[in-house]
Amino acid sequence: MAAALRIQSDWSRALSRDEGEAWLSCRSPGKPTLYGSVTRRGLSSEGVPDIVASEGFVVGEVTKREAQSHLFACLKFKPVHASNAYPKGLGLILCPCENAKFPSVITQQLLGTRMMTMELARSSLFFQRLLEGHVYDVNCCRFFPSGLVVLSGGMDAQLKIWSAEDASCVVTFKGHKGGILDTAIVDRGRNVLSCSRDGTARLWDCGKSACLGIIADCGSPVNGIAVGTADSSLNLGTPEKPPSEREVRTEGKILLLAREDKKLQGVGLQSRQPVFLFVGSDAFNCCTFLSSTYILAGTQDGNIYQLDVRNTNAPIQVIHRSGAPVLSLLPYRDGFVASQGN
Repeated sequence: MAAALRIQSDWSRALSRDEGEAWLSCRSPGKPTLYGSVTRRGLSSEGVPDIVASEGFVVGEVTKREAQSHLFACLKFKPVHASNAYPKGLGLILCPCENAKFPSVITQQLLGTRMMTMELARSSLFFQRLLEGHVYDVNCCRFFPSGLVVLSGGMDAQLKIWSAEDASCVVTFKGHKGGILDTAIVDRGRNVLSCSRDGTARLWDCGKSACLGIIADCGSPVNGIAVGTADSSLNLGTPEKPPSEREVRTEGKILLLAREDKKLQGVGLQSRQPVFLFVGSDAFNCCTFLSSTYILAGTQDGNIYQLDVRNTNAPIQVIHRSGAPVLSLLPYRDGFVASQGN
């Protein structure tokens, strides 16, 4: 099965500057994620970008083509020690030009280190704001319940809160030792959560711009998180010490952790105590709540697990439509929406 390869960067910077850099990750079912980068060192005499890869990867071919208002650079590359585990892949870098027209049917768009928020009025673009401030790639972003504030996390290990009205960054949280991969908002948003490649999930106080504690330290990258109200019959544990008065409505909630080491973990948000640990078929990429009882989690090899948090010894069902990675899950009406890497 082909490995899933992803390139992330501020594409305009990576392609327009001599020393531009793009982050690179390579995933293959059952194998740890490989991380690296590709760097541009100028142009060849034919006008093709001279691009080299970091240790562990090799660039086999670089071509370019222009289409409409975008510049595409296609890189064929593979890990150095690929054998049969990581077949040669194709990465695609997209660089929006200054006059690029953005779709008017989206509410937010990731653009390397920048984010674009858009407000729609009867399917027409009303206004847009460009949120700039992350040093490296933006991995995740979500709106607060008010719809006026945005929470983002990036490869620069920073968590930021933005005003969607004037594009100002009002808060920056620092503390993670690796790139932030996902976020969650507790209740109305006085507290927020983040998870990282450093293996931790942290709780933050928005008002004081401070970390209230490490909820879990997994020893493996945490790719996704979700927070929800737990079923009343579930034992969430007892805090070892009284929670901070800055923690708001963390009681009775459980935090789901989708881990790179094939484990889905449940932790009492206020107690910091483990509730369950489920081992899946491959790295977990995402997770969500269907209700206080039922949860979903998606893996790199295309499985979607439905579990009952009261008894996670065996899944209620395993949905497998293709071998493509399950990248995100969202409850919708009486079911859910899933996105996959195909």
